[in-house]
Amino acid sequence: MLMNETSKVTNLTKKAIEYYAEQGLIFPTILENGYRDFSADDIDRLKKISIFRKLGFSTEEVKAVLSDETGDTLQKFSVQKELSVQREQAKKVILDKLGCGKDYAEISADLKAIEQSATIAEKLLDAFPGYYGRFICLHFARFLNEPIITVEQQSAYRDIIEFLDNVPSFRFPEDLQAFLIESTKHISTINIKELIEVTKQSIENPEKFLSENKCILEQYMSFKQSDEYKNSPVCKMQALLKAFNKTSGYYDIFIPAMKKLSASYTDYYTKIEQANEKLLAQYPEIAKLNN
Repeated sequence: MLMNETSKVTNLTKKAIEYYAEQGLIFPTILENGYRDFSADDIDRLKKISIFRKLGFSTEEVKAVLSDETGDTLQKFSVQKELSVQREQAKKVILDKLGCGKDYAEISADLKAIEQSATIAEKLLDAFPGYYGRFICLHFARFLNEPIITVEQQSAYRDIIEFLDNVPSFRFPEDLQAFLIESTKHISTINIKELIEVTKQSIENPEKFLSENKCILEQYMSFKQSDEYKNSPVCKMQALLKAFNKTSGYYDIFIPAMKKLSASYTDYYTKIEQANEKLLAQYPEIAKLNN
C-alpha cells in the first residue's frame, strides 16, 4: 500500500507516517522508484500508534509497547497513568486550598509529599515483576499521600528509598514467568483497584467477611492442602516470593519503615493483624497452610 492510501486508511498525515518510519516504529519497503510500500503489518502498527499517541504516550513509550509481545509493558504504563491521575487529583486539591487562602508553607509540604509518593510508587513498580509489581505499587500508593514532617518520617523515607534502590532484582524462572504473564494478562488496573478495595472492606468488618465467605474459605483451605495446589505454579511462585521477601529486607526494612512513614498504613496494618487473628481463631489450620 502506498503513502496516499496508507494515510487515508490510518487517518494519519503523511508527515506523521514518515516520522514514525524514521523512528523505527514501522518498516515500509522502499520501491525502485523511491516510493514507500506499507505492508499489512505496517498498517496495523500505525493504527495502534495512533491510539497510543492519542492516549498521551511518547514515541519511546510506543516503541517499548510495540516491541513487548507479553503486554507487560503496556500494563505497567497503565499503572503509571493511574498514578499520574492520582497526582493530578492531589494537585487539584492543593490548588483549591490556595484559592481558599491556605498558607504557602503548608502547600509546599503537600507538594513535596506528592513528589515523594511518586518516587516510592515508581520504585515499587520497578522492584517486582509483572502483576506483583503493579499490585504492590497500587496497594502502597494510597498510603503515601501524607506530608513527611517528623524526623522519624524523614528517616523512614530514606530507609524506603535505600531499600528500593538496593533490593536485589527478582524474576521468576522462565516457566513461571510465562505462566504469570499468561494468567494475569487480562487483569487490568481497574481489577487490581477493585481487589484492593475488597481487601479493605474485609478487614474493616472481618466478622461479616468470615460469615459471608465461609464456603469460599473452606474451599480455599481444601484446595491449599491438595496435591493439585502443591504442584501448581502458583504454589511455587508464592514460595519464591515469600523467600525473597524474607531475605531482601522487605519484612525487616520496608514494612517497618512504611509504618513509621504513614499513619494510615499503620492503621491498615493493625487492622490486617486483627483480622488475621479472627481468621486464625476460626480456622487455626490456616497457620499450617501458610508455613
